[in-house]
Amino acid sequence: MATTSRHHSHPLRTLIIFLAFSIGLVGLMALGGAWTPKLGLDLRGGTTITLTASNTSGQGSVDPASLELARTIIQQRVDSIGVGETEVTTSGDRQIVVSVPNVQQDELVRMVGQTAQLYFRLVNAQEQVAAQPGTQPSTEPTQGAEPSTGPSVAASTEPSASPSTNPRPLPKLPTPVPSPRPTAPGPTPLTTQQVLDWKPSQRDQSDFANFQCGDPFPDVSDQPLITCDKAGTTKFLLSPTVISGSDLVTASAGIPQGQVSWVVNLEFNATAGATFETVTKELATRTTPQNEFAIVLDGKVISYPYVTKAIPGGKAEISGSFNQQSATELANVLKYGALPLAFEVSSVDTVSAKLGGEQLEAGIIAGIIGLVLVVAYSVIYYRALALVVVSSLVIAFGITYAFIVLLGQAMGFALNLPGVAGLIVAIGVTADSFIIYFERIRDEVRDGRTLRTAIEVGWVRSRQTILVADGVSLLSAVVLFILAIGAVKGFAFTLGLTTLIDLAVVFWFTKPLVSVLGRTKYFGEGRRFSGFEPEHLGAKHQPPLHRRPRPARPVAPATKEA
Repeated sequence: MATTSRHHSHPLRTLIIFLAFSIGLVGLMALGGAWTPKLGLDLRGGTTITLTASNTSGQGSVDPASLELARTIIQQRVDSIGVGETEVTTSGDRQIVVSVPNVQQDELVRMVGQTAQLYFRLVNAQEQVAAQPGTQPSTEPTQGAEPSTGPSVAASTEPSASPSTNPRPLPKLPTPVPSPRPTAPGPTPLTTQQVLDWKPSQRDQSDFANFQCGDPFPDVSDQPLITCDKAGTTKFLLSPTVISGSDLVTASAGIPQGQVSWVVNLEFNATAGATFETVTKELATRTTPQNEFAIVLDGKVISYPYVTKAIPGGKAEISGSFNQQSATELANVLKYGALPLAFEVSSVDTVSAKLGGEQLEAGIIAGIIGLVLVVAYSVIYYRALALVVVSSLVIAFGITYAFIVLLGQAMGFALNLPGVAGLIVAIGVTADSFIIYFERIRDEVRDGRTLRTAIEVGWVRSRQTILVADGVSLLSAVVLFILAIGAVKGFAFTLGLTTLIDLAVVFWFTKPLVSVLGRTKYFGEGRRFSGFEPEHLGAKHQPPLHRRPRPARPVAPATKEA
């Protein structure tokens, strides 16, 4: 009897554990502070940027391999923002389209619009100027820093006493119309020593004196560069390139052990590391501003740290008035800044969620109609057993919703319209598992088994069919997710997720619930409208479903006493 009691309590214990797990998911949502899922670009809105590529020389066609490499780098840069459902695709033979939900337009333009080659140049002169109309304030911490101790590079805070090493302003001398500056590098790259020995010509000094932020100036690696910082408040006269951004192995933001301020760590490859040591050794002997090197991206100075000592090993640290956001932004720009092509931002479009919202509303209505039809069919055909179908659907929906919210918090997963379609398909998947199980119970009852036996034997014989059916759906979802691009991945992901959840629900909720109901008087004895009536199961001539009658025992004949 004890063994039988433990066996009978097993389905109920499974139900309790599974319900506790479901409640735990709700608790995790509460701890995360989010009760709604993140929405994709077509539901919530976002930004789409179209970039048009060209060779750095500005001439010739765009190599498809270079365009794909640039797309990959931009995808990595966009992924570093930390949002889900980012989409970076090529369009035609020279365009890249970037679509990102949940991100403000200005933030995405600042992150993706910086698409030119990344260079490290030496500062020859700098001058504070008034901000030009239309310039945007910079978030880069290029001022307000203290020199770093040890072999590191600190963000420069000491402005130059004059625009050059000459304390007197450079005169604006009338000169003949000069020949155009080169727009492409020469055939022979400059050596490191040539860059260190470089001195600005009279034309360079004159152009620097007359330069205003916003004026065009060619950004050519083996030529000097006159440009401004992103804020347009400081202009620079820079040497030819000493290190290319392609020589930068990695860049990261963090707080060094024992410190409290954020820094940006750089690491160059072996060749550039040796060059960097030579350059920093020379810069450490110079005075401000010629002890600074400028990090130039898209023709703008994004940072200009100064050097206090030689830095061996190809590793450097930029310190300054960083916070987590500004340090991470600078690290991402450095890490993903070196692109093989030059890009122009052709268009920036803010995507409205109105159309997507209308489609989402239509999808929800369709899902509700489908759910109502499934429930109505279950009530008509399965009668009171529709309780199992409805409760299974409710539990499956609750777990799926919780997972989508939690994945949005943890991984940035964003729900899009195809994903909603995958959730609607899940209604049929969950209902289908119960139908397979119930029809197997009917077959077992027709074969003469009692209801309790039919419930257990029917489950053993139907679960293989359920596993095969869900396995096919899961395999289809995995293949579709791997091969599909764009928003279709959302459908594949939600289809795969709901298929796994259906397996969990049918094994640990639907089957135990049917077993528990089969042991009650109302369902187990096949009472009216229970769904287990003998005639409804096709067992009109079978013995009672709840238990078979015990055979009559022979009675010994009475004997008369002598």
